[in-house]
Amino acid sequence: IDAYLQDIAGQNIVKSVHVEAGADPLDPVIETRWLQGVADRHGYPHGIVAYADLADPKVRGVLEAHREFPNMRGVRMMTKKVGQLSRDLDASGSLMGNAQWRAGFALLGEMGLSFDLQAPAPLMAEAAALAAAMPGTQLMLTHAGLPLDRREDGLAAWRAGMRQMAERPNIALKISGLPMTDWRWTVDSLRPMVLEAIDAFGVQRTMFGSNFPIDGLYSDYGALMEAYRTIVADFTPAEQTQMFHDNAARFYRL
Repeated sequence: IDAYLQDIAGQNIVKSVHVEAGADPLDPVIETRWLQGVADRHGYPHGIVAYADLADPKVRGVLEAHREFPNMRGVRMMTKKVGQLSRDLDASGSLMGNAQWRAGFALLGEMGLSFDLQAPAPLMAEAAALAAAMPGTQLMLTHAGLPLDRREDGLAAWRAGMRQMAERPNIALKISGLPMTDWRWTVDSLRPMVLEAIDAFGVQRTMFGSNFPIDGLYSDYGALMEAYRTIVADFTPAEQTQMFHDNAARFYRL
């Protein structure tokens, strides 16, 4: 918490959401319990997105244990390993078509929990279909849809997938993590990704996230937030407030 507060100093951060950070798969509730203790002492984080193995037949018990903590808001589980995505850039091996996983996913809507979804272009069609089949579950598309492939064809697939996902009203967009795909980023290199993502989802369903401490590998917190603020400077003050505050508060129930 001390490192986090140092990162956000001077940025007027009023609330935060912690997304699972490699929780112990054998007992992921340990992370949630620890985070709630940090929140009880320091105020941050205000929302917790925990890990749960949705393909586990016993996942209901794990979700119920997570829900005992008041700051619990949702679940993140990779539907395909990030290393696989960066290597092969295809949809094979995704869990979204697995019947047991989908049964676990269905519990989220029943329990009032959201799902943080990591889905680059090859997984977007399947993810859009999942959202259509489970309209009662709120999904957060993380990292602006991970535009990993910056070649012309790759970006075209990303744009098409973003539009397809934006057709599902229960998917919101989180612009975060772009430095992971653009290590030497500048405002100008981030600008097209950010503006195209907002154009796809609209101001009402777009929020900014820091992805710290990971994005701290490529910049400091203030520099990244200032870049985002510069990119959306032509939006109205009300629209900027939606993307930097209101939408996150609404979708994460803060």
